[in-house]
Amino acid sequence: MRARSRTTLLAATALALALTTGALAAPAVAATGTAGRPAAAPATTEGLDTGALEAAIGGLPDADATAALVRVGGAHGVWRGSAGVRDLESGAPADPRARFRAGSTTKVVTAAAVLRLAAERRVDLGTPVQRYLPGLLGDRFRPITVRQLLDHTSGIPAGDGLGDSFEELYAHRFEYLTPRRVVASAVAKGPEFRPGTKQHYLNINYTVLGLLIEKVTGRPYAAAATELVLRPAGMRDTYFPGTDPRIRGPHHHGYQAVEKADGTTELVDVTDWIPADEAAGGMISTTADLERLLTRLFRGGLVPAPQLEEMFTVPRGIAGASYTAGLQRYVHEGEVYWLKTGARYGYSTMIAGTRDLSRTLVYSVNTTDAKGEGTNPVVQRIASAALR
Repeated sequence: MRARSRTTLLAATALALALTTGALAAPAVAATGTAGRPAAAPATTEGLDTGALEAAIGGLPDADATAALVRVGGAHGVWRGSAGVRDLESGAPADPRARFRAGSTTKVVTAAAVLRLAAERRVDLGTPVQRYLPGLLGDRFRPITVRQLLDHTSGIPAGDGLGDSFEELYAHRFEYLTPRRVVASAVAKGPEFRPGTKQHYLNINYTVLGLLIEKVTGRPYAAAATELVLRPAGMRDTYFPGTDPRIRGPHHHGYQAVEKADGTTELVDVTDWIPADEAAGGMISTTADLERLLTRLFRGGLVPAPQLEEMFTVPRGIAGASYTAGLQRYVHEGEVYWLKTGARYGYSTMIAGTRDLSRTLVYSVNTTDAKGEGTNPVVQRIASAALR
């Protein structure tokens, strides 16, 4: 499983571009809820540019995305919107309750689970993970603390996967790589840097944390994360699929744009896929559940205050560091946002908010270029409209 650091950096860049340019490429349309038009159910919209929000998701499906679900909240108003279709074959309108692959927003759940274990004194964040998982990292790695895994300063390199290109990965989409096999491939490469000296966002850190959770709790990762985080957060429609490639219940199909030999582009349905990195990005969720996670977490309802501070603390003395335990710090016009993006083929997700929850944003966009090099226009418009 190759780490997705590039995708996360691109997503952060997309947010930066959206907030700085304020570009809106789609005309405003009525909130009718039919396919191709956004359905909005605002509670209070004072302080929000609802026209820009409706325009941000107007016109779907198009070449950039097939559907979008958006939830904006906070002191300045509340807005809910959906647009596009559940799947291209039926053309049924997007379902605001639909499940989707949440990608790396899973890391917020994994981090919260570890921090809850720390609050219960079952894990010490300053203790090397080698003490909890002896032999896992071999002899070539210096002691790596649990905290260094949480904030991506461990120096463990990326693990190997089932391919590099979309075509390779798609061909192996129903195969499963165990976490230990992924970790073993990373360990074989040796350290990337000395622990605590650099920050490199990599899935491997959370793959190891998933194994740590299993060792400490004596339960499979999915069961432990559900007990520690999902259930207390009220995330009833969120689950971990394990080796099941399907998405259970109402869900949106994901599509990837693929260039054919004749130069034309086709959309390949990528909905069914076995995730290889459960603790780093395997979760299936809804926008309502991710909003519950964001708000209850920030309010201190999931992790006690001393441990919660880890999620709002960027490691010091490391140039360019922005990641914390499960989140990323981003500053726009003097306002600090704490966010986490996620991307799977066919699915792009983000949760973001100020620490005081005066502004929050959760979206799921069925982008056709979730792993692409550029900035997806739909994602860009949503961020621009929601966080202005």
